[in-house]
Amino acid sequence: MSKRKVYVVDGLRTPFLKARGQRGAFSASDLAVYAGRSLLMRLPLKPSDIDEVIMGCVMPEPDEMNIARIIALRLGCGKEVPAWTVQRNCASGMQSLDAARLKILAGESDLILAGGTEVMSRAPLLLSHQMTDWLGNWQRSKTVNQKLKTLAKLRPAFFAPIIGILKGLSDPVVGLSMGETAENLAYQYQINREEMDAFAVESHHKVVSGMESRGLQDEIVPIVDQQGHMYMKDDGVRADSTREKLAQLRPVFDKKFGMVTAGNSAQITDGAAMLMLASSKAVRTYQLPVLGTLDDVQWSGLAPEYMGLGPAYAIPPLLARNKLGVGDIDVWEINEAFAVQVLACVQDMKEKGVGDIPLNKLNREGGAIAIGHPVGASGARIVLHMLHSMKRNKEQRGIASICIGGGQGGAFLLSGGES
Repeated sequence: MSKRKVYVVDGLRTPFLKARGQRGAFSASDLAVYAGRSLLMRLPLKPSDIDEVIMGCVMPEPDEMNIARIIALRLGCGKEVPAWTVQRNCASGMQSLDAARLKILAGESDLILAGGTEVMSRAPLLLSHQMTDWLGNWQRSKTVNQKLKTLAKLRPAFFAPIIGILKGLSDPVVGLSMGETAENLAYQYQINREEMDAFAVESHHKVVSGMESRGLQDEIVPIVDQQGHMYMKDDGVRADSTREKLAQLRPVFDKKFGMVTAGNSAQITDGAAMLMLASSKAVRTYQLPVLGTLDDVQWSGLAPEYMGLGPAYAIPPLLARNKLGVGDIDVWEINEAFAVQVLACVQDMKEKGVGDIPLNKLNREGGAIAIGHPVGASGARIVLHMLHSMKRNKEQRGIASICIGGGQGGAFLLSGGES
């Protein structure tokens, strides 16, 4: 019996909007609904035809718990269509695609809307443990005397907030921020600041070229905020980026000896990406187009302090299981959490004999350093972009991979068209 195929019918994403020190104009569900609604409008099916909605999201707002269900209802899928949210840190959007893939392979579903969304600019500020305890005691204080005693124990330090995004970008097991793990890779693989900055500059220039050729713009749906401002493209891209400008930036994570800066790291960003996945039965029933297929996936673990190497751990077994070599892959995406992280993955796989990924086939139209890395959405974005790119270039095979905070890596093997 031939293996069932999982088709990606189509997909769209919002512009990725750089966080600029204040709450962004859109919630995570807003962004997903924009992308999802535009996607549904150009497909010959009704929202209620969807079997399930699966979304990746790391830090939804308090009124967006199980954000997938909120998105499904707002899209008009109806109360009968179930929805659920997945979380695998930076790979949450990719995890949603894998969850949908497995449901279709098992014959449990034929049509699933999947993707990821994140609004990092609205990451929560949390109360400290001391403040939480104090508020609990205040609630239990009934008499005036009890309240006065409790009030006397209140300290100004209790009001210091816990910054959610800093916690989310740190590993509590090893006590390192993601940037510090990137510094580890720089020292281990002897990658210098000049190489990192050169890679970052090239990422910006590749994105600019992709926008000009409409290679990137065709996968983006414009969005409008409540004040009537329209956003049509990724707004963190710097066309004027140069090595000289990046060289002036100071290290962020190791201020004395470090090499990782804001300029050679992914941007903190808001964005969403949505893809429609279908079985062959659904493709026939609704006469759907086909963008490509999700052929296989690999999840791997590694030491959290070197988490950026995740793709170098996920890609080799994926290639081996499918009896492929590096030369059999037409195009590669390794999500750019940090410039040094992508360079380290390429070097690691070369040193271990897996193969030398040609840089002209890697992140051909830039990546997260220029576009941004909304953690719940990036995994879905790179799969979506790769399939669009493969279709334009009439290519057969691609691998999209991502590193994951906490020490994991994920990689998808994709085929273009109906192959």
